Amino acid sequence: MNPQANQRQSRSGASVGFMHFVAIGGMTVNLSTTVSVRKASISDIEKLHDIIQGYAKQGIMLPRSKEMLEEQIDTFVVAESDGLLIGCGSLTQLGPDLVEIRSLGMTQGYKGQGIGGKLVNFLVEEARSQGIIKVMALTYEVAFFQKNGFTLVPKEIFPEKVWKDCMHCKKQYCCDEIAVLKRLD
Repeated sequence: MNPQANQRQSRSGASVGFMHFVAIGGMTVNLSTTVSVRKASISDIEKLHDIIQGYAKQGIMLPRSKEMLEEQIDTFVVAESDGLLIGCGSLTQLGPDLVEIRSLGMTQGYKGQGIGGKLVNFLVEEARSQGIIKVMALTYEVAFFQKNGFTLVPKEIFPEKVWKDCMHCKKQYCCDEIAVLKRLD
């Protein structure tokens, strides 16, 4: 089954309603639901770990241990639908005016429904509330970030990222991720 969705935008930016159209035994069933975004809590660690490890196994995301997630839980946000955790992302400070969106992912079947955009908007607003003026990401999903107001930039303008994370990455000398930036000033 490949659910498709019609997106409804919410003014708060914290939730999005959508409709699933699912084929069951030759019949299409309409399942309406709402997705909410909130700060992560300790009880989310297992599911966060599952989502992140799924991407890490594909070489798309750096792995995170459960211990690391517990230490950094205050940097994570999650998307929920009908009580299920279906997406996540984190905001990591790299410098006095720079944060990185990382560990952005969805569980299978939820990609392309506006949930990633809601997570990014929530994280961008969090950066704005902290007075941070630059939000960056390293990504393979350039079009997604461009759709959300980011522009392409050279990775080399982020030495903070290199010293914090890249030196521990197995792709350090052959990184194929693309850097994107959104200025909030």
